Amino acid sequence: MARRTKEDAGATRERLLDAAEQVFYVRGVSGASLADVANRAGLTRGAVYWHFKDKLDLFDAMMQRATLPIEQVLEGGQQGSESQSPVGRIVRRLAFIAHAVSTDERVRRVFEIVMFKIEHVGEMVAVQQRWVLGVDRFISLLEQDLAMAYEELDAVPALSAGLAAKGLQVLFDGLLHAWLLRQGSFSLEDEGRQLVQFYLRGLGLAADVWS
Repeated sequence: MARRTKEDAGATRERLLDAAEQVFYVRGVSGASLADVANRAGLTRGAVYWHFKDKLDLFDAMMQRATLPIEQVLEGGQQGSESQSPVGRIVRRLAFIAHAVSTDERVRRVFEIVMFKIEHVGEMVAVQQRWVLGVDRFISLLEQDLAMAYEELDAVPALSAGLAAKGLQVLFDGLLHAWLLRQGSFSLEDEGRQLVQFYLRGLGLAADVWS
């Protein structure tokens, strides 16, 4: 019985997260209430408060459900990454993000909510801060691999590894914004591959690996 109760609670939580994702996407985060989420899920506000203390807690759980698996792959490395070159790890990480956003409707919807459907004011300032921390961690990963790739160069690089990593993140983030804004009207994976390879070659780094 206890196991069934736990399973039921987990199913209810997922139902609420699904509803939150749909409501936030349609109404925006500031325009949505917990009552809206409860109604969408066919549950009571009490059920919402049983699982989440407030809208920020609900939003954070919704966002992490979609983004945490991606972060774990990026930070933990993909299978066999130890044998890849530093540049190979960079392009494979970016290819992984492009593929996830392009093919997973939940990931795409959550990215749209975070980028376009939230005002970072009041309690939602915390969301911006967490997003910035995530971006900074990703830039740090890129910087580490760029520094290793630079060690293999005979010539002095035109940009420091730190600045090159920021530039690469900005390039890819801008392309992702454009893709979401235009509702996927072009291939994020194809254009991402071309731009990332062009950028890395501009740094004097071979960048033919993308899958």
